[in-house]
Amino acid sequence: MSSRIPRFIMAGILAAALAAGGCKTATTDTPPADHTINKNGHYHKTGLTNPTVNCVQCHGADLRGGSAGVSCYKCHGQKW
Repeated sequence: MSSRIPRFIMAGILAAALAAGGCKTATTDTPPADHTINKNGHYHKTGLTNPTVNCVQCHGADLRGGSAGVSCYKCHGQKW
């Protein structure tokens, strides 16, 4: 018996991993405690209307992940 994993199983694992990524939502992930503002299932911290000042500490100067590892652009696109 071969120890190789069949391709269809690997494809399923890859598809599940890709589907699990993305923005943190109310139903799938626990946001930081200070992210209390729910916008369509995505939690934000107060000051969300000025992200280049209020979100850069965790999401990085370019809002592409930083120490939080979550890019604002995943949900907001090129909004800023």
